Amino acid sequence: MTDNHKQNRPFKAPLHVYEKRLESIEEILAEMIQLASEDRIFIVEGKRDVLALKKLGVDGHFEIATQRSLSNFCESIAQLNEKVIILTDWDRRGNLLMLKMTKHFHSLGVNPDLRIRERLISIVQKEIKDVESLPTYILKLRQITGNSTNSTFFTD
Repeated sequence: MTDNHKQNRPFKAPLHVYEKRLESIEEILAEMIQLASEDRIFIVEGKRDVLALKKLGVDGHFEIATQRSLSNFCESIAQLNEKVIILTDWDRRGNLLMLKMTKHFHSLGVNPDLRIRERLISIVQKEIKDVESLPTYILKLRQITGNSTNSTFFTD
């Protein structure tokens, strides 16, 4: 790459960084699609989070944590005897909600899975802060990298 080409690129990091982020996010999406087929419950904050995940091909059992009291919500989920994946946003509100739900679930004998959320946070860093921004972020990464081969994750 010539110096002139580097100057015209409006990105903060080298191209391989964006390629790795895209690859990692697509691996997580594939795992989420697999988990959805295994009857996991994905807990999100709102309807837009559900729509974003469905747009990315994750068509599973979603529960929205913000529509009733947290203790009642956690108790009703615990009674389903399903594995729970918490996918709240990684802003202040989402972090607090995740911590409170985790505490409630532990008191009910449920060990929620936070790994996917933590992996997403480590990949997107501070570029996005919520689940509903994932489709737009992935499209941006695909445009930057010129990689549109895995567009199977987007459905209408």
